[in-house]
Amino acid sequence: MEGIFTSLIVGGVAGWLAGLIMRGSGQGILMNIVVGIIGGVLGSWLFGLMGLSIASGMTGAIITATVGAVILLFLVSKLKKS
Repeated sequence: MEGIFTSLIVGGVAGWLAGLIMRGSGQGILMNIVVGIIGGVLGSWLFGLMGLSIASGMTGAIITATVGAVILLFLVSKLKKS
């Protein structure tokens, strides 16, 4: 149960940060969590491919998820423009 709660917190923070970076504002708590969790998966996968490890613990998870969420939001914005 603690892992789910931690994932929701990390996802919410990462989604909110990615929203600030990409658009200047968050997208609402539910979308922040969704974008952050998907971003965490994407960021972990990309960092794994490159052999990188940012940091351990909660800080590393937030950084990884934020980077992944920013990439996700960037890709979504490009697909919307097409």
